[in-house]
Amino acid sequence: MPEIHHGISTTESATGARAINLISTAIIGLVATASGEGLDEDVFPLNRPALITDVRTAIGKAGNDGTLKKALEAIADQCSPTIVVVRVEKGEDDAETATNVIGDTVDGQLTGMKALLVAESQIGVRPRILGTPGLDTQAVITALMPIAKELRAFVYAKPPAETIAAAIAAKPTYGDRELMLIWPDFTGWEGDAVARALGTRARIDQEVGWHKSLSNYVVNGVTGIDKDVSWNIEGKTGDAKLLNDAPITTLIRNNGFRFWGNRTCSADPKYVFEVAVRTNHVLRETIALGLQWASDQPLTPSLMKDTLESINAAFDDLKGQKKIMGALAWWDASINSATTLANGKARIRYKFTAVAPMESLDLLMEITDEFYVDFADALAQL
Repeated sequence: MPEIHHGISTTESATGARAINLISTAIIGLVATASGEGLDEDVFPLNRPALITDVRTAIGKAGNDGTLKKALEAIADQCSPTIVVVRVEKGEDDAETATNVIGDTVDGQLTGMKALLVAESQIGVRPRILGTPGLDTQAVITALMPIAKELRAFVYAKPPAETIAAAIAAKPTYGDRELMLIWPDFTGWEGDAVARALGTRARIDQEVGWHKSLSNYVVNGVTGIDKDVSWNIEGKTGDAKLLNDAPITTLIRNNGFRFWGNRTCSADPKYVFEVAVRTNHVLRETIALGLQWASDQPLTPSLMKDTLESINAAFDDLKGQKKIMGALAWWDASINSATTLANGKARIRYKFTAVAPMESLDLLMEITDEFYVDFADALAQL
């Protein structure tokens, strides 16, 4: 006999746009050396990603030797972000240390900076702000770039150079949009500026947003700059202009110590600004993670409508927060053939405009006598 249902049944339909939540960007990925008294190897295991959520407490467990404790102190002066730390061994010489920092695959495990790639699977967070303060060499900076690209993270590094000329000469070695070079250093230790850049970047993300550049934001805990760099606000001449033209971000003192420079190492005009690259990263990751619900659902027009509405709602929200100038996702029939769709593949186009920093402001001055025209009337009123 056929099954008989006498009554009412309800079928739930989950359609419509879904909210897309922004990714966390104020997560630092730090590679450092540490040893000596006070080092807690359970908190900072060698060559493994360690999750730090209380930087002040972590400082007391970072050991007295190496770069880790000093880097954490510099970061803590700015804010208390989430940090992924990979501790590496200091070598017998700088070359061996650099090799340890770069890392390898040992017994099936990634070591050195490569361990940052497994942070998300091991400890549940993905670092977005990367650096190796005090350990930057050309080889280290170069090796960090593929990792940054895979993580969609941004790198802050100091080129190994003792003079302005040497720093500018080193710039052509690097051409990555995910990299900002910083020169010189703050006084204290080699790597202090990079460590404070990591902390300041996380602090800006927390206080303002990823759409504000590192430049012209007061850096806490600084006592001086270790090299002379001439600077003036009109910026037509001087060392700071030469470095920014390279482009290299420099350090200035004006109502506090600040980073001065907005640019990446990219020659692509669309990605010369740090904020454009990070906006790209945020949108890519936010949309991809926010659409996980749509993956493997029946590929129907209603699914595409819901998907497009979800993306554009997120774009509208970001525009309302002034974090982007605008963005739009749309269906392009020319790249979605019946055969492609039947194979379970769909393509959505989208475009965006990042909020550029006002790097240059021209004030057009004119001297005139027009404000003397009513001199007699003004005098008569006295």
